[in-house]
Amino acid sequence: MKSAAEIGMLRRVATARMPTKWGMFSASGFERQAANGSQRIDTALSIVMGDLGPGAPLLRIHSQCFTGEGLGSLRCDCSEQLSLAMQAIAAEGRGLVIYEYQEGRGIGLMAKLRAYELQDIGIDTVKANHVLGFRADCRDYSLPIAILRELGIERVRLLTNNPHKVRALSEAGIEVVARIACEANATPYSLPYLRTKKERMDHALNRLHSDGVGHTEAQCAVQEQRNPSGVAYAEP
Repeated sequence: MKSAAEIGMLRRVATARMPTKWGMFSASGFERQAANGSQRIDTALSIVMGDLGPGAPLLRIHSQCFTGEGLGSLRCDCSEQLSLAMQAIAAEGRGLVIYEYQEGRGIGLMAKLRAYELQDIGIDTVKANHVLGFRADCRDYSLPIAILRELGIERVRLLTNNPHKVRALSEAGIEVVARIACEANATPYSLPYLRTKKERMDHALNRLHSDGVGHTEAQCAVQEQRNPSGVAYAEP
């Protein structure tokens, strides 16, 4: 149930149709004062297809990645994860992505580039954050949780490889009835990053080999439809 404080803080700014290559979505912008009490305004989008209730819709909580999504960088898997999530939602005909502006696991674009600079000399992504004075993951999921409550969503099937997202939702009272893998094969450039996420951040990753090509969106979508209760699903 939403508290009075949460209702007062969260504001829906606008809602508009969002035609995409996967189908028609509805995009709503939300904003609220930052959870840390500063004057900063946090913003996020809910990108919705279909009727979200009853039952547990597919959900992807996705953090902005300008380098991957805007520049086509191969250092990470962010852009392909977003595509896989949008395609899985479109294949099912309902679900949502909550898109947060937390570049570089919450450290921001300039700090992310500084972390890349350290990674170029052999420091892994976790150690690079620590060298720069950050935690391994600085993201805060309170805004997506507030949006889910505003939308009346209490149960979800979460598209993620990150157990911390499952824990954050569960601790906030959002039932994660299933965790669904959202994984692309590694490229030669992303392999060290993905290995570190698996070994040091407990991400559930199983395709840590590089064939220089990567896992295509179409292959993942076919697997999702053909085997919805098999390898793509894992209990949280």
